[in-house]
Amino acid sequence: MKRISAFLKLCRLPALLGGLLTMAVAAQAPVDLRMALVIGNAEYPSNPLVNPANDAKAMGASLRRLGFSVVELRDAQKHQMVAAIEKMREALKGKNGIGMLYYAGHGLQLDWRNYMVPVDSKPTQASEVVAQSVDVGSVIDAFKSAGNRVNIVVLDACRDNPFVGGVAAKGLAPMDATSGTFLAYATAPGNVAEDGDAAGGNGLYTRYLLQELSKPVARIEDVFKRVRLNVRQQSQGRQIPWESTSLEEDFFFNDGRVVQPVKPSEAELVSTFAAEKLDWAKISASRNAADFYGFLDKYPNGFMSEQAQFKLDQVQRSLLTAATDKNGIKPLPSGQRRFQVGDEFVFEYTNEFSKERRRLPARVTYADDDRVEMNGGSVIMDQMGGVRKNRFGTKDPVVMLAPADIALGKSWRTAFTNVRPDGVSEDTFFESKVVALEEVAALGRMVKAYKVQRRGQARALNSSSTLEGTYWVDPSTMRVVRNDLLIRSGNRIVEYDSTVLVEARAAAR
Repeated sequence: MKRISAFLKLCRLPALLGGLLTMAVAAQAPVDLRMALVIGNAEYPSNPLVNPANDAKAMGASLRRLGFSVVELRDAQKHQMVAAIEKMREALKGKNGIGMLYYAGHGLQLDWRNYMVPVDSKPTQASEVVAQSVDVGSVIDAFKSAGNRVNIVVLDACRDNPFVGGVAAKGLAPMDATSGTFLAYATAPGNVAEDGDAAGGNGLYTRYLLQELSKPVARIEDVFKRVRLNVRQQSQGRQIPWESTSLEEDFFFNDGRVVQPVKPSEAELVSTFAAEKLDWAKISASRNAADFYGFLDKYPNGFMSEQAQFKLDQVQRSLLTAATDKNGIKPLPSGQRRFQVGDEFVFEYTNEFSKERRRLPARVTYADDDRVEMNGGSVIMDQMGGVRKNRFGTKDPVVMLAPADIALGKSWRTAFTNVRPDGVSEDTFFESKVVALEEVAALGRMVKAYKVQRRGQARALNSSSTLEGTYWVDPSTMRVVRNDLLIRSGNRIVEYDSTVLVEARAAAR
């Protein structure tokens, strides 16, 4: 029998009459049609869920207030779920709208696909799962077929599988977000979520999702980053939500806007960076998790948010199990040391103009949780691999490339001030995004690594440069194995080089 893993969680929608299908229409935003399919399956004959009603009522009301047309299924059988998905596809077809799935109930993972379990489904072996359940991918396919501008999938369904006993593993399968899609899970792949209890009012994940949706400005990525943060803090690291996104535009729940990200002015960029850097300086050496929770709540998408996430994971270790994905990749968890004393590396630097090549050996001569020294201190980094000091100057905070954790579609921003040896100070800002998982030549072989594209600008007193480049991160070590950088000053290319990690020898662990 094939191994099956399950994802289960509390129902998040009204559990009134079994299989009742309702539709409520609220005033729509003038630009975008918004429709949400909400499915809450709680009344399983032999495995009922604990806390559906309050969550159902609150979530339905919240989405309607936000201007969604809501199609609701409660305690639904498979044929009703399939019909509702088709109803959504037809209603959204050709409207260039926003489609949302919110599912709560029992679910199963099989062969890297996730399935919603209807109340009339009782799979006892792998061969019955596909026939008796509804593939989450079928909803995404329906949204894609409709030509939606934005798709949102929220799965609050991640507990142990009650249907197949000892054959079951934990959690749901990681999924890459297809174009224009935002995926949100109540907990990380391969792990389980908490049910809550009948006296709690709302389940843990939905409680904080409702809280964020009610805020005056509810930008989608900020909403789910703060939900993740609050759930993690409340569960003390037992449950950490997970997201994957391929959105190119910003979506705002509070008013339904779908807009291109707004680029701040130079003055706004500098002012925001300065304020955040001051706050970061106050807590960066802290060993108190509450300091990093507070910082991330204030700056969910800040210049130092990745460093704050890494530090949080150092001082409060995640209790989750790192899952291997369908590509056989098991990323190094955030917070774990990436460098130890005695690690040795050889980099090959190539100037793409002159074709000059140099081999640059490096050895870790000191390492603790906060500081890594290469070659006796000629280069100083942090445990993320961010550079604090090199021959080009001293950086505040650091030049960060590899983020705290990594996944396809992840984006982040970073900034630092570099004080050059001649005393000139310059600020540099970067926007980075993971665009692919592919093989790249490094370490004398082909390495499967995440491809990151970045763009930025460096500003000194009387000059400015634009920077663009591509680099690749090996997820098993979270180290950069290749870095290509292009620097322009005005219309002139002033630097174009490539650095490849060609050798790496780990010290005895």
